[in-house]
Amino acid sequence: MTEAWEAAVEAQIRGAAQRGEFDNLPGMGKPIPGRGMPYDESWWIKSFLEREALPSDLLLPTPLQLRRRIEQIPDEVRDLPTEQSVRDVVGQLNAQIVAWLRNPDGPRVVVRPVNADEVVRRWRAEHAPPSVSTPPTERAAAVVVPPRRSRRTWWPWRRRSR
Repeated sequence: MTEAWEAAVEAQIRGAAQRGEFDNLPGMGKPIPGRGMPYDESWWIKSFLEREALPSDLLLPTPLQLRRRIEQIPDEVRDLPTEQSVRDVVGQLNAQIVAWLRNPDGPRVVVRPVNADEVVRRWRAEHAPPSVSTPPTERAAAVVVPPRRSRRTWWPWRRRSR
């Protein structure tokens, strides 16, 4: 039975070749991609990501994606025009983090909400106008150093009284 099936398949292939259905196929005459390379089990995932121009971060579990976004938040908010837009971006990320914390899936990875005030403070520091520098003599006069007090410990006095 197997021989009859193989013969039928071979007959269909021969008939298609005679009709010219295999002529002018895309990739004809080009080398097979990946030929001569060791076998990779996830070749189809990699080719899909490359073909669709998707980032490989999509393959990470949710907590690791969130941690990656937390690491990238300073770069993400750097070019934003207003403080409110920075807070909005951080608020959206925190909403995703809280949603994951309520219903965790994937590996147990510590993920905490981002402190919006800290991100805004860094954003302000980067967007602050450059301060006018003061001459060194004025800076030295402005710095007041408190006098040092001599430091006495209580235990030498205690020993003398005995």
